[in-house]
Amino acid sequence: MTDSLSQRVHQLAHELIERGLRVCTAESCTGGLIAKSFTDLPGSSAWFERGFVTYSNQAKMDLLQVREATLRADGAVSLETALQMAAGALANSAADIAVSVTGIAGPDGGSEEKPVGTVCFGFAIGDRVDAERCHFDGDRASVREQSALHAVKGLLARLD
Repeated sequence: MTDSLSQRVHQLAHELIERGLRVCTAESCTGGLIAKSFTDLPGSSAWFERGFVTYSNQAKMDLLQVREATLRADGAVSLETALQMAAGALANSAADIAVSVTGIAGPDGGSEEKPVGTVCFGFAIGDRVDAERCHFDGDRASVREQSALHAVKGLLARLD
């Protein structure tokens, strides 16, 4: 975990505690890295509610209610899937805010339309849900690390 990610997690923890909010995660390509960065911080049980690691499409459908039709039409790495993952995480937890991450960390699995490093994020707060798509350069570990940092920064931005 980089100092930057650690610093942002500390900042997020402070904001969530100040507001009396709890967060949950729905992770695919990061494989629990965001949840790990949260639980590395002592006292995280005060603001981190739970994490879902839904690597397979079946897990996304079973645990987060991602629609099979969405996965067929748009793929696992898509804005629509990220939106449904975030909304599903929020609906299946006692959290107030959720982040989802689904992407292609590499080194394989990319395509011309969705190259390695393509990552989609979903954010859900109450009934507000939005998503964004990013591209990160680097190897698998770097893409995952950059994705985790982006997810935490996105949560912070939505709390402002």
